[in-house]
Amino acid sequence: MIKSLVHRSLAAALVLLMLDAITSSFVSAQDAVAPAAKAQTESAAKPNTESAAKPNKKASQGETDARYVRISETKDGKPKAMETAIVRFVGTQGTKYAGRTVDLVGVVHIGQHEYYQDLKKKLAGYEVVLYELVAPDGTRIRPEDLEERRSLLASMQTGMKEMLNLEYQLEHIDYMATNFRHADMSPDEFMKDLENRGDGLWKMAARMMGAGLATQAASGGDAGLMLALLSSDRSMKLKQVMARQLADVDAVTAGMDDATGDNTLIKGRNRKAFEVLREELNAGKKTVGVFYGAGHLSDMAERLEKEFDMKPTTTTWLTAWDLQRN
Repeated sequence: MIKSLVHRSLAAALVLLMLDAITSSFVSAQDAVAPAAKAQTESAAKPNTESAAKPNKKASQGETDARYVRISETKDGKPKAMETAIVRFVGTQGTKYAGRTVDLVGVVHIGQHEYYQDLKKKLAGYEVVLYELVAPDGTRIRPEDLEERRSLLASMQTGMKEMLNLEYQLEHIDYMATNFRHADMSPDEFMKDLENRGDGLWKMAARMMGAGLATQAASGGDAGLMLALLSSDRSMKLKQVMARQLADVDAVTAGMDDATGDNTLIKGRNRKAFEVLREELNAGKKTVGVFYGAGHLSDMAERLEKEFDMKPTTTTWLTAWDLQRN
C-alpha cells in the first residue's frame, strides 16, 4: 500500500514537471495589470550557438538524443546540465515572410536564477516577445501580484522549486517589458476548446498520469527517485533523475492527445499563439521571439515550416539546471 502511494506520488510529481515544461500558470482577471511604461534595456546574452543546427538532429556525443531539451554530460559520463533550446527560423526567399526571423525560445518554468537572467537579456533583443500565460487577453503581470494570488498549479510549482532548490520563472522574468505581448488562450477559451472536443481536465490529467508512470518506470522507477530523496545531496540527485525524464520530450507529451490526435494544452494554445504571431509579422515585425514552454516547440516548429514557409537555421542552448550542484 505504502509503495503504491509512493509510486503514484512520484508519478504525480513528474506530471507536475511535465506541465512545467509545457505551460505557465492560469491567471484570473484580478491578476491582470496595466502595461508599464518602462523599456527593457539589457543587451542580448552571448549565445551557445550551433550554426545551421536542425532542431531534430541527433545530439552530439556525450548528450542524450533531444530536440528542444537536452542533458549534457561530463567527460566521464555524468549528467552536467539540463539545457533548453532557442531555435531560430528564417523566412525562405520568395515567400511572404522572406528574411523575417522568428525564434522559438523554449523554457522550463522552474530553473536556476542565472538561467532566467540569460533569458531576460535574450528576450530584450526582439522587437516583440509573444509569451504564454493562460489568462485574459492582454494580461500583464508583476511578481508582486503572484505573491498575493497563486493558482493551485503555481503553489505546487513553488513546492517543487524548493525541493529542487530552483527558482520560479514568473518571479524573475519581466512581463511588464514594453516588447512583451500576451499570446495565449484565456481560461474561458481553454475550457471551451476542451469542451468542443469532448475532452476535460480530468481526462487529460489521467492520460498524463499514465505517461508519467511509464516514463518513471523507463528511467528507473521508484528506486531512482527514492534513492534521490534519501540522498544527502537530495536536490542535485532529484534534478538528475527528473531532468532525464523531462529531456524526453516525446514521452513528456505522450499523454496529451485525445482520441482524435488533438489536444488543448499544446496544439490548441499554439494555434492561438500563432494567430498573434501572424498579426505581428503582417504588421512588419522583423524579429519575433515566441517565449513558451519547451514542450510546445515541436508543434510550433512544424507550424512555422508548413504555415509560414520558414526554415530552422541555428540553435542556441541555455543551461536551465546545473546538475552538478544542489
